[in-house]
Amino acid sequence: MVEWRLRDLTLDLARPVGAGIVNVTVDSMFEGARSGTPEQAIADGIGLVGAGFDMLDVGAVAARSGPPVGVEDECAALVPAVEGMVGAGVPISADTFQVETARRALEAGAVCVNDISGGCDEMFELVAETGAGYVLMHIEGPPRVDRPWREYDDVVSYMVEWFERRVERMRKLGVREGQIAIDPGLDFDLSPDQDLEIMRRLAELKALGLPLYVSLSRKDFIGAVLAGSWEERWPAGEREWGTVAATTLAVREGADILRIHDRSSLQAVRLSGEVLRPRGEDAGRRTRGAHSSA
Repeated sequence: MVEWRLRDLTLDLARPVGAGIVNVTVDSMFEGARSGTPEQAIADGIGLVGAGFDMLDVGAVAARSGPPVGVEDECAALVPAVEGMVGAGVPISADTFQVETARRALEAGAVCVNDISGGCDEMFELVAETGAGYVLMHIEGPPRVDRPWREYDDVVSYMVEWFERRVERMRKLGVREGQIAIDPGLDFDLSPDQDLEIMRRLAELKALGLPLYVSLSRKDFIGAVLAGSWEERWPAGEREWGTVAATTLAVREGADILRIHDRSSLQAVRLSGEVLRPRGEDAGRRTRGAHSSA
């Protein structure tokens, strides 16, 4: 059974996990997920927990391209939001690629870092030191910078090798394998056709033996597929049901953690997970203390 170590917790992945998105921002790509202030983010996060989400992913810098955001500004939004959510009863991950921000978020009670930068030695050393969970996302350059799509002979085979190299580096710096989840980074440096090929072949990433984290909610590739054109892709606010379909397919192909905005997608996670779970299997509790994992 695949599990994910998050400091002193073990997240049971016998059933797929819904990670609710909380953005302490005013400029995230989906207008419906802009909490704006730490106070509103706390209320929104608690609402997602009440709706049944298994964990919360909290960020204070939009992934879309834009000028750098300083650590102090990011922490001013992120850290109070994390502090206000730690009592909500689910694990909290900090969505940040800045090492000092990650450190302060972990001190505030987060148990995981969701890093869209592909990581660096200093971040890996922090993860090793704290025992935090870590989401390693594929990307081909600095985040928040627009780049042309890259061509690959075989995008999935390339990505498998990329993850193998990065995970080996993490191991050398003291990160235990059980702390690491991998995210293919849909939409990041990838064309819609490449995103679709990855979706078709998620099982090849799953075969690496690490928790498979898929962030696909309301992504641009979904808007492009629905519109039939990248240039005329539907806006994020119109991609809910495409996300439901993509979420269901991702679970079928082995996704363990789905980072999503909507209750509709959470329902897709729940139902598809139950359909695919072997009959009679007892998944047990979702999280437990580290002392109970052998």
